[in-house]
Amino acid sequence: MKLLALNNIPNFSGMEFSTFKLKNGVSEDELFQAADDAVKGFMAKEDGFLGHVVLRGENKTYVDVLFATSQERASQICAKWIGNSFCQTYLEKIEEGSVNLAFYQRVK
Repeated sequence: MKLLALNNIPNFSGMEFSTFKLKNGVSEDELFQAADDAVKGFMAKEDGFLGHVVLRGENKTYVDVLFATSQERASQICAKWIGNSFCQTYLEKIEEGSVNLAFYQRVK
């Protein structure tokens, strides 16, 4: 999996953090390709976007993290995922009802 450079991460002040599970039959490679496409086709073009990563935890749980210049910008960018063809392809890989989504502001 090729990751978008995260050079600006020290400058982040807000983030989206969500956990989820993959739909049955979806491979990690399919998820990673869809995430890369969503970054290149949409997220990287948004003002305030600093980076995006997908992490794998135990029990087949994944984490999606979007880094932004503020908590508000992270929320605004994620609100645009619905209806965006690049992001929709990524979202279609996720098991419905498995998502736990939250937004955070850096305090230290």
